[in-house]
Formats: sequence, C-alpha cells, structure tokens
Amino acid sequence: MLIGVPKILSPELLKVLCEMGHSDRIVIADGNFPAESVGKNAKVIRMDGHNACDVLEAVLKVFPLDTFVEKPVSLMQVTPGDDVETPIWNEYERIIKEEQGRENVMCEIERFAFYEEARKAYAVIATGESALYANIMLQKGVI
Repeated sequence: MLIGVPKILSPELLKVLCEMGHSDRIVIADGNFPAESVGKNAKVIRMDGHNACDVLEAVLKVFPLDTFVEKPVSLMQVTPGDDVETPIWNEYERIIKEEQGRENVMCEIERFAFYEEARKAYAVIATGESALYANIMLQKGVI
C-alpha cells in the first residue's frame, strides 16, 4: 500500500505513468474507442469499469502536464454533421484546473487525425466511459 496514491491507479498503470518521459503521450479512451487496434504498438491498460473523469482526475494527481507546449491536452473533435453535445469536455477542463492549476490547455483534433496521433502514444487506457467524443490525450511534462 502507498500513501497519497488514488486507489483507482493500479500497479500496472502507475508503472506505465512512471516509465513515460517528457513529451510522451497517453490516451484516456471512451468505451467506443478502438483501444486494442489503435494501441497495438502501445501499452493498453483496461479500466472498463471506470469512467474517464475519474481516471483523468486520478492520473493528473501524479502526472505532470507538459508546460513547454501551449496545448498539452488533445480532444477528439466532433465529426462535422454529427449532432453530439460534449458536456464531458467541461468536466475535463474543471479537473485539469483543479488538479494542475491550468486553464486553456486543451485543443481539438479531427477524428481520424486523433486516431493517427493516438497510434504514436506510449499508452492507451481503455475506460468504460459511455459519453461520445470523450477521448482525451495527455502529453507528459517534467517535474
């Protein structure tokens, strides 16, 4: 047991977060994201019973966002013509501000470009998040 580490962070996930270096990226994926195929060259961590907000909050307690880039957080942009609301993005903003004290660090990436960038990620966390367009990619900074 460790003190101060959120219980949702498994030993496997803690190891992956620790292994990551500056500028490495990790995806917290919703339940519809093709985590295994997009992450076939990455480490895929299954957290199917958890939602993306709880995972993001826990990760950001131990994971520094990159301060050398303006937007170290990427979201999957809603496809034009897809009439979907993304209230979870407001929750992401709140969590980032609360855990890291930063604002305006998120950008949107076109859906297929997001998949391409996610293929380069160090790891993918597959959650059970049911919100659409809830995929979020974090770029690691330094301590």
